[in-house]
Amino acid sequence: MSKRRTFTREKKLEILRYAEEYGMVATCREYELSQSLFYRWKHAFESKGVDGLEPACYKVDPQVRDLEKENERLRKIIAKQALEPEVKSELIKKTTRYKGAKGGYPDVQGCSSGAMALLPDRYATQHFLLPVNRR
Repeated sequence: MSKRRTFTREKKLEILRYAEEYGMVATCREYELSQSLFYRWKHAFESKGVDGLEPACYKVDPQVRDLEKENERLRKIIAKQALEPEVKSELIKKTTRYKGAKGGYPDVQGCSSGAMALLPDRYATQHFLLPVNRR
């Protein structure tokens, strides 16, 4: 497979002028172009002038691309920093909900071993603690 050719604005204009002189078929054969590409260039030149022959792709400056990457990285850092206090506060709320005033667990203070287990949410409609039997 051959490498894709790129044409400058001046080269495209030269090809279009050659076509006016020798015809479209001879021009396409001479420069090895497809007719659809020739007509696309011709239409762009007729509608927008010489500016229509500019490449349609938008080239991003490498410095701008680097700045955009850095901005994205900084946004992620800021989002992470903003999320940390929320997660910590929710964790504190969950842990203080189960602890009593003295730091113990009031539902299982009579347990001789002092070991406890939390029943997962999928098995219960509310949170409560159960004693764990150690043998």
